[in-house]
Amino acid sequence: MTAVHPGPAAETIARINPDLYIDGAWVPALSGARFDVENPATGEILAQVADAGADDARVALQTAVDHQTAWAATSPRSRSEILYRAHQLIMSRVDEIASVMTAEMGKPLAEAKGEVAYGAEFFRWFAEEAVRIGGDHTTTGDGANRIIVTKQPVGPCILITPWNFPLAMGTRKIGPAVAAGCTMVFKPAELTPLTSLLLADILREAGLPDGVLNVVTTTDPGAVVGEWMESGKARKVSFTGSTEVGKLLLRQAAGSVMRTSMELGGNAPFIVCADADIDRAVDGAMVAKMRNIGQACTAANRFFVHRSVAAEFSEKLAARMRALTVGDGAADGVQVGPLVETKAVDKVDRLVTDAVERGAQISCGGTRPEGPGHFYQPTVLTDVAPGSDLMSTEIFGPVAAIVPFDGDGADADDAVLALANDTPWGLVGYLFSSDVDRVEYLSAHLEVGMVGVNTGLVSNPAAPFGGIKESGLGREGGRLGIEEFLDVKYLAVPVRKR
Repeated sequence: MTAVHPGPAAETIARINPDLYIDGAWVPALSGARFDVENPATGEILAQVADAGADDARVALQTAVDHQTAWAATSPRSRSEILYRAHQLIMSRVDEIASVMTAEMGKPLAEAKGEVAYGAEFFRWFAEEAVRIGGDHTTTGDGANRIIVTKQPVGPCILITPWNFPLAMGTRKIGPAVAAGCTMVFKPAELTPLTSLLLADILREAGLPDGVLNVVTTTDPGAVVGEWMESGKARKVSFTGSTEVGKLLLRQAAGSVMRTSMELGGNAPFIVCADADIDRAVDGAMVAKMRNIGQACTAANRFFVHRSVAAEFSEKLAARMRALTVGDGAADGVQVGPLVETKAVDKVDRLVTDAVERGAQISCGGTRPEGPGHFYQPTVLTDVAPGSDLMSTEIFGPVAAIVPFDGDGADADDAVLALANDTPWGLVGYLFSSDVDRVEYLSAHLEVGMVGVNTGLVSNPAAPFGGIKESGLGREGGRLGIEEFLDVKYLAVPVRKR
């Protein structure tokens, strides 16, 4: 493991205002409370940011409500231009934004730069969607009325993002809300608030009017979000996070019949068929498993590999994983940074221990390095028992669990489908095969919202991201993304008779 050291983000972090951003102003929490933001690679305290409570939340939401009518009345072109400017500002500051992201959540700097480009693209995509909000016009069957269908902003929105993609999760929600004409209250994760505060300042610089976006940082999300959900003033909640919290928000949303978008947990199957190109499958596995150090809802969790190719796949994957350089993400050449906190390392270690106790073999890794920081070695486990805890738990770490499956032809397909679909989650699945008919059959029967066919990457701003079952409701990105922030209104207009 490379030695950890302070990252290059100190100067940028020193310029980030650590207060709440409400009505275009930076204000401390009413209580004056603050909390520490830690570098997970070194343990150093990066900053202290405002720790909001219910009273701050109330002020922020009322601000969004007060500005909704005026913001909704702005032209689509003006909203589009704000997003274009924000995209350009982000792309002009890739290095500094990436350095902040690496410092507060640990991902390697090269990967953080990739997220900056990915996140910025949501602003450009929704800048283009803002001027394409459409409707419909037709005539009733009896010819008596014209049917005019229009779309308008849903209203003030609650946006809640996780820590694992601090920039992209914000832009993926803020982009369509701005494009549609919705005001927002935004709660970023307490582990990674600095990137979100930097994003708010970029949007201010891009010309977003005061009060449209209000950012509230807190260590008490129950009090802050609870205040918003129970107020009856918000008309939409968009949440990315755990299924457990998503279910709670859905129950709260029922009280005011609030529109909801939920991007929740995953338990992604990665299927390698007997006819797969193994080298290509290993390439895909490295992306699907190791993106963001395995801390992604789209991360491949369960590797189902046909027994005839299991040994070759496992050996090649282990060789690639073993060769990865682990260390402070800010250091040159590092490919695997720390997990976000001690609890994350404890969870991964517990899951690996359980699998080994049930008979799994460690091909590489399986240990937590000594020293500062929240690190875990890239790990490949083979012959994992189906009843192991990591088969029914989102690992959120650099561990690939390989389970062989048997059978020939259709029998093998049905066998692996039974394994892959044996989960309450259904976000994404990965499928590697050179047989077109097999790909079509397995893709159709995988119970997921997205399928990566001979690729380990499905995320793209132009694609409708989301799952089924307990992985969520609604879609983010693509042409459907803006629809989540629009209400449909129908006008019945009598046809004048001669």
